[in-house]
Amino acid sequence: MKRFIDYLKKNYKYIFRAFLFIVTIALIVYIFPREGKFRYEFQKGRPWLHENLFAPFDIPIYKSEKQIQNERDSMLLYFNPYFKYDSTILITETSKILKYYSSKQEEFISDKTEANSGFNNYRKQVFIKNSDSFREDALQIIEEIYLKGIIEINEVTEDLSAEDNIILLKGNLAENYIFGNTYTQKNAYEQVTKLVNEYIEGNKVNLKYPDFYRNINLYEFIVPNVFYDQNTSEKIKNELLSNVSLTKGMIQSGEKIISQGEIIDTKLFRILESLKHESETRLGSDYFSNLILLGQIIFVFACVFVLFLFLLNFRSEILKHSLKTVFILMLVLIIVLVSRFSIKYLYIVPFALIPIIIKTFYDSRLALFIHIITVLLVGFFAPNGFEFIFLNFIAGIVAIFSLTNLYRRGKLFLTAGLVILTYSFVYFGLAITQEGNFSGIEYRNFLYFCFNGSLVLLTFPLIYIFEKIFGFLSDLSLMELSDTNQKLLRSLSEKAPGTFQHSMQVANLAEEAIYKIGGNPLLVRTGALYHDIGKIVNPIYFIENQRTGFNPHDMHEFDESANIIISHVKDGVELAKKNNLPEQLIEFIRTHHGTTKVQYFYRSYIKKFPDKDVDVNMFTYPGPKPYSKEMAVLMMADSVEAASRSLTDINEEKISNLVESIIANQMSEGQFDYVDINFKDITEIKTLFKDKLMNIYHARIEYPEKK
Repeated sequence: MKRFIDYLKKNYKYIFRAFLFIVTIALIVYIFPREGKFRYEFQKGRPWLHENLFAPFDIPIYKSEKQIQNERDSMLLYFNPYFKYDSTILITETSKILKYYSSKQEEFISDKTEANSGFNNYRKQVFIKNSDSFREDALQIIEEIYLKGIIEINEVTEDLSAEDNIILLKGNLAENYIFGNTYTQKNAYEQVTKLVNEYIEGNKVNLKYPDFYRNINLYEFIVPNVFYDQNTSEKIKNELLSNVSLTKGMIQSGEKIISQGEIIDTKLFRILESLKHESETRLGSDYFSNLILLGQIIFVFACVFVLFLFLLNFRSEILKHSLKTVFILMLVLIIVLVSRFSIKYLYIVPFALIPIIIKTFYDSRLALFIHIITVLLVGFFAPNGFEFIFLNFIAGIVAIFSLTNLYRRGKLFLTAGLVILTYSFVYFGLAITQEGNFSGIEYRNFLYFCFNGSLVLLTFPLIYIFEKIFGFLSDLSLMELSDTNQKLLRSLSEKAPGTFQHSMQVANLAEEAIYKIGGNPLLVRTGALYHDIGKIVNPIYFIENQRTGFNPHDMHEFDESANIIISHVKDGVELAKKNNLPEQLIEFIRTHHGTTKVQYFYRSYIKKFPDKDVDVNMFTYPGPKPYSKEMAVLMMADSVEAASRSLTDINEEKISNLVESIIANQMSEGQFDYVDINFKDITEIKTLFKDKLMNIYHARIEYPEKK
């Protein structure tokens, strides 16, 4: 048991990585639909490449979705929406009108009596008689409007024209009705107002107090009494749609379907699609489910295992970090999950996001490989698998090649546009190949492609989120950090101006070199700008910051001076952490001197104390050695640029000897043992350094004097 525990402790990292891959396989298999896959691949307009095919069982020939939709649309032309007529509303509103009218009548009589303006008993009786007559006529107007129907406005009625038919339910009776014969609430208001005004104008002789009648607001009692009956409408609509048959004809068991080499036309395509549907439905039964599950496990395992092998052989640094491994597997898993539950709208899913995000943090090769694995996994359950894989494969490649600099915001918009254009162009080619005409093209897919390309713009916020969660460093962040107005760089330029200028020159040299041999120019430039920030602590102890001729090292022993010089690495790391610099940049600070010695003080110490044992560690930088191309190039550029400042008589030979000797010495000390760099790369770097230094110091050719 103890041996087993010790084994787990020793190998827990590898066990955990394996666990991550196993969990990923299990989740993807769990997401997969439990249905079989048709064994034959075919395309409309292409020849049947398999052997002669006979029907293994009776096959109903299913209509296409477009054909079914057309038949349903035709059936719905005979559908009229149902509305309910509520007869109780007229009774309720009539009662309200009577109470309202009586109160208005009493209020008017009371006001006139109190005013004592000749409103005697006779006039009162005449007024009551006339107003009662008006009330009856007004009620008649209201009743006629309600009997015609005041319809409630909603999304259904907004789509109806005045000539459309509706079914009006009055109790148990259903009547065909013209929608335009009903009132809307607004129209009813206007009609009541109009009829009341006409009544008043036509009876001015009898109506002695017209203002009273004009102030009777009958429109307040106009409310809808005809309502859309959704339940009945949906029930009748579904009954109509259920009459649309999903099939058209039947292929008998044993009947020949297609011969080898025969062109798949529209009719044969529908038969083959029907066979595919029936076969996958039968394979999804309980009898076959375990075998299907086993097949899916094998397929997913193969895809994920190939991804593991790629990482192991070409990106082993990812497998060494749990968080980076989780990031890669998480991206694949999320896209597969989203695709599974968006199967009807698969062209909206932005698969191009994967290669763009991976390329941002790693490189194009890894981005393309992960994109291919993801598309293959989704293509297993995607409808029209070949079409899906081909479209997304091409779109992914275009996204990778078009996005060269993410920190230039316009580039991402260009990439999004190219993704849309690629999807549309390739789909159009596939569609006319399969259909042989333009009528079969699903034009709504072009809208999906536009939405898909728009989602590519989510790259910006997603990169920010992934940077914070997984500790990555994107070109966008590097651009921000390389701004010399950053707080730390501003402090360096103020407190150690000579070091700041040195860092700028090193950044230029390193950037050009890494661009030449391949790498991340923006990363090495940013690393170069920060590599010497530790000199802020004791700037005067570094020769590039000494301007008065005073050298504080004259006051210290050689071992003390060496310790001060070496400490700028440790001070730089502490400053970087305090200012929340990314770990990737801190590594440039740690490794820019590797495990080299402070040669001047080391030799001076030996010269002063020839018989004394020397502790080499007192004069040696703590390291570690560089372990990436960018770090190695920075070390070379830093040493060469610093040494070149000490040259008094600058010419091509001296610069060449300086560069050769410094880099040769670093190689002999094994400073580049952990870097994937070859002699060809180092030769190109040395040549570039020589040319650049010649340009920096303006070394000129000596021309013969004129005689």
